[in-house]
Amino acid sequence: MRRRWKKFRYRLEWAGLHAAAKLVPLLSRKACFRLARILGFVMSIFDRHGRKVALSNLDVAFGDELPISTRRKIVRQSFQHFARTSLDLLWSPRLTRQNLSRYIELQNFEETAHGTGPERSVMIACYHYSNFEWLSMACGFLGLTGTIIAQEFKNSLLDPIFKNIREQSGHELVPRERGIVRLYKVLRRKGRTALLVDLTVPPTQGAVVIDCFGLKTSVTSAHAWLHERTGVPIVPAHCEPLSDGRYRLVFHPKIDNTPGMTHQQIAQACWNSFEPYVRKNPAPWLWMYKHWRYRPLNAHRKYPFYAHTWVRFDEILQPDDLPSGVTSTTESPEVADG
Repeated sequence: MRRRWKKFRYRLEWAGLHAAAKLVPLLSRKACFRLARILGFVMSIFDRHGRKVALSNLDVAFGDELPISTRRKIVRQSFQHFARTSLDLLWSPRLTRQNLSRYIELQNFEETAHGTGPERSVMIACYHYSNFEWLSMACGFLGLTGTIIAQEFKNSLLDPIFKNIREQSGHELVPRERGIVRLYKVLRRKGRTALLVDLTVPPTQGAVVIDCFGLKTSVTSAHAWLHERTGVPIVPAHCEPLSDGRYRLVFHPKIDNTPGMTHQQIAQACWNSFEPYVRKNPAPWLWMYKHWRYRPLNAHRKYPFYAHTWVRFDEILQPDDLPSGVTSTTESPEVADG
């Protein structure tokens, strides 16, 4: 019975997404923006767990800098930004190389050409901030088409719909299984890729620990490993919302002077280029996500309610951060040996 219900629910989800993918592009930009605000507001009310996670994240990140009323407002806006990103992804079949400048402006885009060779072989390090989907799509329309690892859904019926939308600007999406190996081969051939680098990764999966708002968090080292093996430059970038409903793509200076740097230092440099933007305007970041799933055994600061200790997390901390008697270990991404 449960299996039958699950199959029915998956078909229902597919039908809903299929209909939305057909109907949303019929909306005007103004209608899409207003609908996202309404949906995000509703989500912020009914997703109690997501709201609790977001408030806890803001509490540990900003502490007394932000009063509770401001934190609640940021949480509501964060839901609205996520709803807008999702709707804009469905609306994006109307986005083209010709009309791109009507909706998106660029800042420091020339950084993607510095030291990247005539092929403009580059890795874009992205973040879940504002419309990260359009950041990827715009790069394709701007000539930076690349190979990107896809995040599969539990409901596999949804994958082809999202794959079709995300590949419309020229990107190729590949599955996560042996994905890093495929990216390595692409970059060795002077290709391009983009990776979301602000997701929490279990310490056993080739993660490194960085300082994020002064708290330790475990993130991927894939971009650092790929850079070390291929020499392809890393250019952090993010998308930020503008007051008139458009977006600005901000390309940061590429990560320089990496010879001799550890994977942790490269990952930290990427985050350091981005954190000031989140501090200045917190709402567009995905605060409902569990950014700090692990905390050190001897944590000196408050961590979110969902964070838990794990000895493997402490093992990959930098030596100066470790409790006495614990040694540091270093791992490559788990697929690297493939």
